[in-house]
Amino acid sequence: MARILVVEDDKDLNNAYCIILRHQGHEVVEAFDGKEALSKLTDFNPDLVLLDLLMPIMGGLEFLQKWDNAKRRKVKVLIFTNMENSPEIAEAYKLGASRCIIKSWTAPHNLAKVISDTLNNKNNKSESVKSVA
Repeated sequence: MARILVVEDDKDLNNAYCIILRHQGHEVVEAFDGKEALSKLTDFNPDLVLLDLLMPIMGGLEFLQKWDNAKRRKVKVLIFTNMENSPEIAEAYKLGASRCIIKSWTAPHNLAKVISDTLNNKNNKSESVKSVA
């Protein structure tokens, strides 16, 4: 299965995502802001980063800007946010995001399907994607 870094400041959501992904057999490391996520990348090489954009200390865009370009190109980045059609999403795509999912459209139990599709290049678009029903 995949190695996934979950970067989400909401502790309950972070925990729910980690439980779901571990149950699917993924190796999961959690971080609660971009700064912590950068430090986790020294010892953990993910296949995918599940990244919130709005977080304290360091948000998702700043995380993407500071992450080593060469390493970032090899990793799928799934933006998971509640900001629809925002300039931040467009910027995230410019910085290498593979896909953007709106949290309020995607129930946590559908996360495994979204992750699988992203890792397998299914439904990856340069726009927000509605949840899997």
